[in-house]
Amino acid sequence: MINQARITVLSRRGALLGMGAFLAACAGGGAGGGIAGGGGAARAPSSFRWHAAANPAFDAWVQGFTARATARGIPANVVSRAMQTARFIPEVVEKDRNQIEVKRSLEDYLAIAASDERIAQGRGALARMGGTLNAIEARYGVPAEVVTAVWGLESFYGTRMGDVPVFSALSTLAYDGRRGAFFESQLIAALKIVSAGDVVPENMLGSWAGAMGHTQFIPTSYLAYAVDFTGDGRRDIWGGDPTDALASTAAYLAKSGWQRGQPWGEEVAAPSGLASARKSAAEWAALGVAGANGGRLRGSGAATLLQTGGPAFLLYGNYNVILRYNNAQSYAIGVGHLSDRIAGAGPLRAGFGPDSAGMTIDHRRALQQRLAGLGYDIGTPDGVIGPKTNAAISAYQTSRGLPATGQPSLALLLALGG
Repeated sequence: MINQARITVLSRRGALLGMGAFLAACAGGGAGGGIAGGGGAARAPSSFRWHAAANPAFDAWVQGFTARATARGIPANVVSRAMQTARFIPEVVEKDRNQIEVKRSLEDYLAIAASDERIAQGRGALARMGGTLNAIEARYGVPAEVVTAVWGLESFYGTRMGDVPVFSALSTLAYDGRRGAFFESQLIAALKIVSAGDVVPENMLGSWAGAMGHTQFIPTSYLAYAVDFTGDGRRDIWGGDPTDALASTAAYLAKSGWQRGQPWGEEVAAPSGLASARKSAAEWAALGVAGANGGRLRGSGAATLLQTGGPAFLLYGNYNVILRYNNAQSYAIGVGHLSDRIAGAGPLRAGFGPDSAGMTIDHRRALQQRLAGLGYDIGTPDGVIGPKTNAAISAYQTSRGLPATGQPSLALLLALGG
């Protein structure tokens, strides 16, 4: 059985860059790029505060890189124009060197990933972009709601794509040298993107680590998978029209092996004691595994049973394809569950039970609501405990002359009238 109490959240970029950030920064109370909610935020490119600083050694490195890039066949005028925009950003180095591995329970992650706000906005986005998404699905075989869910997790439907100049971010990280070769390869890829005419350097914006656009592609992934779905001659993942970005995400998943007509997975009712293994849906059904409502299983192919200590899931081949986009168990389940909710499905049927403090997510949500009623800023009461809720608890405890632990408890909920 998988222990769902602590599942490390890593990203596709995380695996490549060594970042514990992406959905990793699930720190309550913030609003951020991929996962945003009152109690938690994952990767928050739009809230990253940065400034350029003079650095003669960096300037010398840029000159050296310019010569190397030109020697690799990238047109000199492209290299010159792009690298003239590169500036040293100290905060990028600080962010890279001080990444904190953040762990969240699957319950907390899903509460953020499939929050009421994200579901509502996802359904709105699906309705608004329905014709385009259906055309994308017809070409690549990836359901419209799955593409929409990736968009929702990566940039909150295009509202949090990051505003850091990509050439400055990548140049800063390549110059810093901790993963210099990797980031220099991303810089070369970024120059190829400019050379192809897809974007001008000044409009190439993204996160502090160089992930770009509506669905947060790093430059090498862009070169491998981005498509011009609109037919205007540019693969534009940055602009106000998300069409190319959504199609590029579908192309990524399709080339990674998406099986048309198969679900990503499904919540199931499973007898206790079944070991995790890969079997056909028919074999699982013969062992007593059924749909969460007791009905037939949705899928028909091979699937792996995941027992989390809360809801149980059968994970089909398309779940593994989502992992290719972002190699994190919570992320893949989050995309799948959010896509189901966007398509009209209800919440998970099984609960996760109490946490180590004996509190359920409903207890934690009630605690947040009571603190908010007293005027404390906890963000959106979603049952996910993060820095804002911790700070509010500490402030309340201090106001009552209590030890300021900042930690939720059933006793505190009772004291607040819970």
